[in-house]
Amino acid sequence: MENADREKTSWTLVRDAGDGDVGGRRAFARIYEPIVRAYLGARWQGSPLAHAMDDAVQDVFLDCFREGGALSRANPDRGARFRTFLYGVVRNVALRHEERRARERARVAPAAELLDTVPADDERLSRVFDRAWAVALLRRAVTRQREAAMVKGEDALRRVELLELRFGRDLPIREIAKLWDEDPARVHRWYARARAEFKRSLREEVAADHPGTPGEIERECANLLSLIG
Repeated sequence: MENADREKTSWTLVRDAGDGDVGGRRAFARIYEPIVRAYLGARWQGSPLAHAMDDAVQDVFLDCFREGGALSRANPDRGARFRTFLYGVVRNVALRHEERRARERARVAPAAELLDTVPADDERLSRVFDRAWAVALLRRAVTRQREAAMVKGEDALRRVELLELRFGRDLPIREIAKLWDEDPARVHRWYARARAEFKRSLREEVAADHPGTPGEIERECANLLSLIG
């Protein structure tokens, strides 16, 4: 199921979810919920609104899925990125919750005390959202690379393991070579190939997420990597 979800992480999935496809909606929620939660968690950190997290997440997906809702207005032909579109949906839901709480507080508290409902600056929150998006997409690229390696065979799988040791455990190439009892120069060659394979998987994920020219895809890959740097 996760592989099928990843293959549809694109405007195709958005259209399926918007058209009422049950499987598409489940996949959409599974893929994008962590991003929604990351944004709301940063926005409402230390605020009483943090207790409204689950309700707000549910409202985001209700807004997306209802008839005539957000997904029915999403259109790749307009040139907009779905990341930008979803950010607007989540931000609007957050604002609704904040306005509702402000009205409730206004009945029982002086206006000055309503300041605890005001979120941090939008620029910082936008960066939180973009970073969560980048992490999710990079994880999908890793999954894509691993699935391709399973078809190619043992050597390709070992190159995936090499990247996991290098970045997941922060081991230098010389340490990995020692661990594997291999010539460091050979491991460096494997590492270069593994990075190239990952970059290809990342380009494919970016192209599925937001089709564009090769140059646009390369720039988006660089942007995603910078967001988690």
